[in-house]
Amino acid sequence: MTTVLDTLTEKEKQTLRLILRGHDAKSSAQELGLSVHTVNERLRDARRKLGVTSSREAARRLLAEEGGEPPESLGDKALGDAAEGSGAAEAAASATQRRAWFGLGPGLALTLAGVLAMSLILAALFLPASPLSVLAPAPVVSAAATAEADAVAAARAAEAFLMLIDESRWADSYAATGTQFRKLNSLARWTEVSEKVRPPLGKVLTRNLVTNEFVPAPPEGYQLVKFASSYADGTNQVESVSLEWEDGAWRVVGIVIG
Repeated sequence: MTTVLDTLTEKEKQTLRLILRGHDAKSSAQELGLSVHTVNERLRDARRKLGVTSSREAARRLLAEEGGEPPESLGDKALGDAAEGSGAAEAAASATQRRAWFGLGPGLALTLAGVLAMSLILAALFLPASPLSVLAPAPVVSAAATAEADAVAAARAAEAFLMLIDESRWADSYAATGTQFRKLNSLARWTEVSEKVRPPLGKVLTRNLVTNEFVPAPPEGYQLVKFASSYADGTNQVESVSLEWEDGAWRVVGIVIG
């Protein structure tokens, strides 16, 4: 009888076996002579096919299918390059220089948990797979096609989030954020800061997608979507939205307007 595990490619199984041996994404890439990005794509595809939310769980399922004892290091080893205790990066920009939302801190700008990358404080979180994919064997698709589909879905989620902010729908926009963002910010705080930052810009006149890229930051990367927008107050702004895959949907973990 065909099982969901039969949909895994040999390359995906090879990568999961390295996770079983205690490797993370970075050391797996070194072992295989590949980039971390390629290894993360293999792990993400494997998670999506198995309908699990972590690479460790995917590796355990493979182990259970193939038989054998789980390595001691599999239980708690973190996947990716993130070091324990890296904490949250925090920055605040002058109101005369830019307007920004993040997810942490008591200042006017909200700050989110994550790492400093590309001059923006953005989250670098896991991209778990959708649980719906376990209902049927996944079709065999290339990594490039999967990445393109992810990018399109992320861009749509980012634009929908910005439209909620345009309409001052603070509660709805807050509901579209990720778990880490909501752990660090209450709805009341998000509403308070958003009301001070967004309404003065006025109605959005144009919004055009300019960048949509996967950022291979540890542990498994995030999607960064940028729009060039103009507002009724006469200013032109670049809206940068970072997203993570969580509970079967793209969730916003950071936004910068400036």
